[in-house]
Amino acid sequence: MAMRFAVIGCGRMGKHHARTLQNLESADLVAVVDANEDAAKSLAAQRNCKAFTSATDVMDDIDAAVIATPTVSHLKAAWPLVEAGKHLIIEKPYCDDVAAGGELIKLAGKSGSKIIIGHSERFNPACIAMSKYDIRPKFIEAHRISPFTFRSADIGVVLDMMIHDIDLVLMMARSRVVDVQAIGVSVIGKHEDICNARLRFASGCVANITASRLAIKTERKMRIFSEEHYLSIDYAKKCGLVIEKNQNLDIIQMARDMDVDDIAELAQSVDYTKLLKFEELVPDESKDPLTRQAEAFIDMVTNGAETLACKVEEGLAAVVTANAIISAISQHKWDGDAGSRVGSDIISR
Repeated sequence: MAMRFAVIGCGRMGKHHARTLQNLESADLVAVVDANEDAAKSLAAQRNCKAFTSATDVMDDIDAAVIATPTVSHLKAAWPLVEAGKHLIIEKPYCDDVAAGGELIKLAGKSGSKIIIGHSERFNPACIAMSKYDIRPKFIEAHRISPFTFRSADIGVVLDMMIHDIDLVLMMARSRVVDVQAIGVSVIGKHEDICNARLRFASGCVANITASRLAIKTERKMRIFSEEHYLSIDYAKKCGLVIEKNQNLDIIQMARDMDVDDIAELAQSVDYTKLLKFEELVPDESKDPLTRQAEAFIDMVTNGAETLACKVEEGLAAVVTANAIISAISQHKWDGDAGSRVGSDIISR
């Protein structure tokens, strides 16, 4: 029997989720909900379902819901649904209030409600292809940049864009963050539009994450270095490559056996990249990330399956880390220890 869903919030992401659920055999899109009645009716007409202005009106007819309202209203929208034991996909970022987010997790533990957070980049085909390798990263470098979209101007680039890579880095590092350093610059409004953050983990892993929504091109790339692997991932193009140490031991040994002069001579005639043995990631693009995420959620709820889906506790950890980055931005001194200018608004001043 298909799981009965409502989509709460009929904005851009709500429309994507409604389309995804309508196309799934394992899901039944019962209704869409939005405080704006016209927006709800318009989407309902497109997706052949009912329209409501309040989730309480559809509570008895659903098993699960997607919450795609603005972040500030996520917890308010989720609370009565969790209290009633409904299962939820909550769009990222999970919440704007860490303490209240923790209380919702406790409530879900009592009601039996299962919750995942919509960090759908985990279901990017390149990310799935990478997951077959047992990567224990020592250093991660991420760049996520794009032109200004005029959306999400109420929050900074950390919660708007960098949150994707924060979640991916936390998932890969599997360790506690022990130090956060960051700088940010605001150009358009009062929140940071550009940010670079450096995270250090208890395991010794270090992550350097850059995000900008003022670029002239779109780029979503990550490089991961471990003792046994090097991976380069392009999330936008859904591709990547892997270089494994044990496949290149002959090159490593050759370099170790040579002295400086010999290596200098090779520089004139040998292309190092041609010597390397690498494997291109082969992503399965038969399904889009939102579809894979919805299927994983349904499998988790109905069968108790372990999936790549972002558990609510992991979503909260991403928000905690994002807040730590924003706090570090506010403490950065632009003119040295003796300077008076701090924070992200160096340009807007």
